[in-house]
Amino acid sequence: MPETSKPSIKPPTLGQVMKGIRGRHGWTLKEMSAASGIPVSTLSKVEHDRLTLSYDKLQQVSQRLNIRMADLFYEEPEDARPQVTGRRSIGTLETAARVTTENYDYHYLCTDLKQKRMIPILTRIRARSAKEFGELIRHQGEEFIYVLEGRVEIHTEFYDPVQLDEGQGLYIDSSMGHAYVVGEGCDEAVVLGICSSAEDGLMDSLLSLRH
Repeated sequence: MPETSKPSIKPPTLGQVMKGIRGRHGWTLKEMSAASGIPVSTLSKVEHDRLTLSYDKLQQVSQRLNIRMADLFYEEPEDARPQVTGRRSIGTLETAARVTTENYDYHYLCTDLKQKRMIPILTRIRARSAKEFGELIRHQGEEFIYVLEGRVEIHTEFYDPVQLDEGQGLYIDSSMGHAYVVGEGCDEAVVLGICSSAEDGLMDSLLSLRH
């Protein structure tokens, strides 16, 4: 008889992850609020997937509960990790983990896979100049971005700024200072980025970036 494929399992949302953390501690919403510093009404909305948390709030929860920020994004459990190189994950905006900063809206895709060597990120860019962006950012590994919408101006530590239009991409060493801002004539831009590293901890490194 032909094999029947197993139904895909939808990864938990941030709300489900937060509810799981609260359940493991045996906390009420009020107790979770006291421990995390997040108002009860906000926690309730997050747990019911009616609200997400900003970068600052995620960082606050991480610090006050003494957990990694990456733990707030679902990763499949150790015993569920396949032992062969046949992993697969479908990335959608509905299942993406969203983090908002001053300059970007990040959507981390395929968060159900653990210990990835590549991190796919759909990013909406709002900063319109290098001055508005602030200090260049640096992190481990390398990255490639591809412009999906609008125009992007890329500032790097060792090169003159370059403009990329829709359908163009750029590959850089991520340890070199860099910043992506909206190009001339556009209000916003959307890019698909792939960050990679041979070292562990790439997700934590990305989430720790202020920008």
